[in-house]
Amino acid sequence: MATKDILEPSLEVLGISPYKLKKGEEYMTGKMRAHFTNILTLLRKQIMEEADRTVHHMKDEAINYPDPNDRASQEEEFRLELRARDRERKLLKKIEESLQLLVDKEYGYCEVCGVEIGLRRLEARPTATLCIDCKMLDEIREKQQG
Repeated sequence: MATKDILEPSLEVLGISPYKLKKGEEYMTGKMRAHFTNILTLLRKQIMEEADRTVHHMKDEAINYPDPNDRASQEEEFRLELRARDRERKLLKKIEESLQLLVDKEYGYCEVCGVEIGLRRLEARPTATLCIDCKMLDEIREKQQG
């Protein structure tokens, strides 16, 4: 995946086991949609909790250090935290869009070519909107454009 993509936690971090596909089971059944709704909801909850922790941390740790080096170190720490939260804010938007796709029963299909994205890819990246082939083409185009 491109380096600008946001890394999403694995299922183990969320405490969810991978979906067990039954022989002959159709793609994106109600049970599968419920599985991904659960993943996305837990991911959203985790991001919101982390945002709250950051706010409290920044309030509690905001000290006006007289030493410029100490102040610079603190400001850099806060900048890195805010950058991480900004990335999570973007991920949160993708999560909301994915949850809406689940409601609309359009989740799990490539937005470019319409093929199934695949359960394992969606479990690795629940907000994926492109199949692996279209994503690879997208990344090749991105590299060529600089």
